Amino acid sequence: MKRRTLLNAAIAAVAVATTATASFAADWPKRPINLIVPYKAGGGTDAYARAISAAAEGILDVPVVVVNKPGSGGLNGANSVVGARPDGYTMMMTSGGSFLLSTMTRDTDIDALESFNFVAQVGQLQTSLMVPKDSPFQSVQDVIDAAKADPGSLRWAHSGRGGFHHVGGLGFLANNGIEAQDVPFKGGGPTRAALIGEQADFGFLGVQQLAGFEDQLRALAVNSQDRDGIMSDVPSFGELGIPFAAVSSPVIVFAPKDTPPEVVAAMEDALEQIAAKPELAELLASRGTGPVYQNGADAKATLSAMKEDAAPLVDSLTN
Repeated sequence: MKRRTLLNAAIAAVAVATTATASFAADWPKRPINLIVPYKAGGGTDAYARAISAAAEGILDVPVVVVNKPGSGGLNGANSVVGARPDGYTMMMTSGGSFLLSTMTRDTDIDALESFNFVAQVGQLQTSLMVPKDSPFQSVQDVIDAAKADPGSLRWAHSGRGGFHHVGGLGFLANNGIEAQDVPFKGGGPTRAALIGEQADFGFLGVQQLAGFEDQLRALAVNSQDRDGIMSDVPSFGELGIPFAAVSSPVIVFAPKDTPPEVVAAMEDALEQIAAKPELAELLASRGTGPVYQNGADAKATLSAMKEDAAPLVDSLTN
């Protein structure tokens, strides 16, 4: 009898907890949602976050507040979200490729695939080879030839070691048998500013960083087989026949691991609606990007496949 009583009590407790969770999810959201961006303002991920924040009006009943927490290749911001209360009011938007590579190349307990709930993918970032506007390099081959003529003399900028811009740049160097000194900066905005200021001979940064800065920068090629869908005037390494490492980055929204499934599903649905708004496309077009939506499950599958593809490259670059 006592055993039955304990069993009934346990069942009742589970029922109460389930009802409470469902009730909480039904009431969500009631206050602003903090969207952590683990990079400085001005970069590609930050641009997506701010566009999503603006376009969320009319779909979410509360503001989406962008909070920049840069450092450690995106891991500072990720750590703050791992430890956040899983109530749906703290989420993270990050460059999925950079986040994945940071967890693969740095000493961290965070697992890009397992430490969070995947909510949705909302965009795509591609790195590109850029030079200052007045650079003598008119083509990718010019850069390769100069690097081969004087190995190690050129300086190249990127937004942080271990990120996908860094790995993409290293892959370009390795695949073309050249050497150059890397100069890391903290985020895409500072990298662009440094390149404009000619603190480096070339850089690897998001192709969208060219938008609005065409009088100060030139993009020589996108690090991909095909041209970017938005910045379509920039040729690709693939069409130029230049060897490269196929590294790109989906922009993904994550939630703390124990966030109620109903809340994750509600945010996933909201992001799908936001991604379909013409207003979002307009906001992103002015920043050189566009919406690319995938649900949480598909976003996780994309990042899982990327991890398999990147593993040999990471091993060869870090050993």
